[in-house]
This record gives sequence, C-alpha cells and structure tokens, in this order.
Amino acid sequence: MAPRTHSRPTVTRRAPKETEVARRDGKLLQIVDQWMFEAQARGGSHIICRKGCAQCCVGVFAISRLDALRLQRGLSSLADIDLDRAQRVMQRAADSLEKTVASFPGDMETGILYETPEAEDIFEEYSNDEPCPALDPETLTCDLYEHRPMTCRVYGPPVATEQGLGVCELNFTTASEEEIAAALVPLRGEEDEAKLVHTLERSCGAGKTIVAFALLGA
Repeated sequence: MAPRTHSRPTVTRRAPKETEVARRDGKLLQIVDQWMFEAQARGGSHIICRKGCAQCCVGVFAISRLDALRLQRGLSSLADIDLDRAQRVMQRAADSLEKTVASFPGDMETGILYETPEAEDIFEEYSNDEPCPALDPETLTCDLYEHRPMTCRVYGPPVATEQGLGVCELNFTTASEEEIAAALVPLRGEEDEAKLVHTLERSCGAGKTIVAFALLGA
C-alpha cells in the first residue's frame, strides 16, 4: 500500500465536558507526577533533565490508548489558546508519517501496531531518528507537555524493569550502581493506568499506536 499523503491538517475541537476517563486520568497523573517529584529529589544532582534537553524526544515509541486520548485532549486544549501552534504540531505529525508510514509495522488506516514477533522486531529499528511531532524544533520543548504520554512522564530517574534498572543515559553518569539503586523510588500508578487502558480498549479496541497517528486522530 502506498503511503498516505496529508494536506494541511486541521485540529478537531473536542467537547469541553470532562469525561470519566479524563477525570480518572487526571488523578493518575497526580500520582505519577508526585512520584517524579520524589524521584528527582532523591536523584539530586545526578538528574540533569531540563528544558531544551530533548534527546529523549527523538525516536518513535509505542503509546497506549490512554496516552493517545490524552494527547488528543491536549491538542484540542492547545487549539483553544493558540490555534497556529496546534496546527504546527499537526503538520509535524503529518510530515512525520509521510516520511515513515511506508515501513510502519502496523495497520496504516487505524495506526495500531501489529503484535507479531516480526512486527516487534521491525519496530525496534523503526524511525529511531524521527523527532516527536509534539517537540518544537526551535525551542526543543514539548508543545503538549502537560498531556505527554506516560513513557515521557517517567523517563529520567531510575525505574525498575524486567531487565534491571532503567535510567536516562544522560543522568547518573558519575554514579555507581549502588548509588543508582539507592535513588530508586518504586513507580506508582501502574495498576490504575492498566485499569484505565483496559476500559478504553473495551470501547475502542485493543492495541498500541504512535504519537503521530494519535495526533492525526487515527
């Protein structure tokens, strides 16, 4: 299938009424943001995350249905206060897909990633040099920061994974493994997030997508 082409995108304004999912997501974000505050405090000077440090904003990654809905809500809110800026985000999303969709290991109409081992292997190498559409290339800051995906919200401090402790390679560069382990704050909110994702998947289907497809309303 040939890549889809995109004319100048338009932002769909969403109803301002707070939904139950949005309300529960707001509570989830409070929990996760409090975790981040504690993790940064424990990490101290070993954590150098700051505005303009955008290495973690380069490379396409998978996001949940909840992340996608949050991004769409953020884009709609941005359009209410700065339509031109929101349109630029949308245009970057369209341009990104124009460059990368031919090798997208998923359904190009829905934006949902395939879950086969072959597709997962392809995704490991998929668009690793592609900036996130939400990243403003001039300021190197996120235009949808308050509505960013969960992966973005927890990136930086040490996080326990199946492979061990995951941490941004720019942080803890002079720390020992013991110091990194001592800075670990157990991640909170994962169960609440899983329940919300399950709720959304029951109504709109299971599967993960990417930021560009989410912003274009796939």
